Amino acid sequence: MTFPRASEALSRFTVLDLTRVRSGPTCVRQLADWGANVIKIETPAHLEKGEGPGGPRNNADFQNLHRNKRSITLDLKSPRGLAAFKRLVEKADVVVENFRPDVKDRLGIAYEDLKKVNKRIVLASISGFGQDGPYAGRPGFDQIAQGMGGLMSITGEPGRGPMRVGIPVADLCAGLFAALGIQTALLEREVSGEGQWVNTSLLQAQIFMLDFQAARWLQMGEVAKQAGNNHPTSIPTGVFKTKDGHINIASTGQVMWERLCKSIGLPELIDHPDYKTGALRSKNRDAINAALEAKTIARSSAEWIDLFEQAGVPSGPIYNIDQVFADEQVKHLGIAQDAKKPNGETQTFVGQPFALSRTPSKIVATPPEQGQHTDEVFKEFGFADDEIAALHAAKAV
Repeated sequence: MTFPRASEALSRFTVLDLTRVRSGPTCVRQLADWGANVIKIETPAHLEKGEGPGGPRNNADFQNLHRNKRSITLDLKSPRGLAAFKRLVEKADVVVENFRPDVKDRLGIAYEDLKKVNKRIVLASISGFGQDGPYAGRPGFDQIAQGMGGLMSITGEPGRGPMRVGIPVADLCAGLFAALGIQTALLEREVSGEGQWVNTSLLQAQIFMLDFQAARWLQMGEVAKQAGNNHPTSIPTGVFKTKDGHINIASTGQVMWERLCKSIGLPELIDHPDYKTGALRSKNRDAINAALEAKTIARSSAEWIDLFEQAGVPSGPIYNIDQVFADEQVKHLGIAQDAKKPNGETQTFVGQPFALSRTPSKIVATPPEQGQHTDEVFKEFGFADDEIAALHAAKAV
């Protein structure tokens, strides 16, 4: 196969990608970026209504989700198309879908259907609320999951009402957990020789991401509230005005609190009766924040960050997104990665956030055109020229 691989790490696995919009493509992107042979299966153009799921193909969002993949078109609703898909499943390792739970049953591609074709297949399913239960049939959207999963109730400033997070965190985390589940199932398959069904949902992912806030309720009966920029348990930690903007300061524990007081020029706060313990500082956080900000407003953000770094107090700037990618450490990490489009133009993507020393990930292919690799892929899977021609003639591809 001449298609380049992004890494050697997962290069032995073939993934059939039936996903749309965001959570599913996020999952598959993880596999593609680590070298899996990902085949994106799309609806034939003559069957699409409008722009298709996910909006315009050339927008930045779509492009960033679908690098390192190949694309074929296939009509799973047609008998010929479904038969062709199952021939692909015979040689594949993974199928990923994020339809509503009942769709795969109607199409005949549920796990039990695929298992009959290939007992080693791993099917990963992402839904809004789970594969069964009272909400299984509801359409799932990120902001709905943020609300039902408790995140909006703890995001934003007190008294301002619920607030969504500025990224589709439920979608993204569901996709990442599905990718983790797939890799777990593939590792288990090495022992059992059999695949299995991996499933997650936006709601499950969002609740899991509540983490310590969920544990506070489950184990201590505490219902977390909105705290704005204040950390809910580590005081003082939050956003402080400076002469030219804002900075974050994170002061956790007694030692860090004392360092902060000394470096900011308020040593008298260390023995102040209202602030001597963590519990007292939590109770009197507003007064502490006001005292600290009366100091931070006098110098620039850069001056304070330099001073705090020397004192061993965690702090950092608050960037706009353009400033993020201009930062020297971000440049050093190389998370913004360039790739060449077929026309020779350079396209920049957000790369993987972790590294492997021997089998690194690279962006080796920009997103494909719809159905760009249809004939090529079918030939690789053993379809004869006349069989491919028949699929075209039947408008199954």
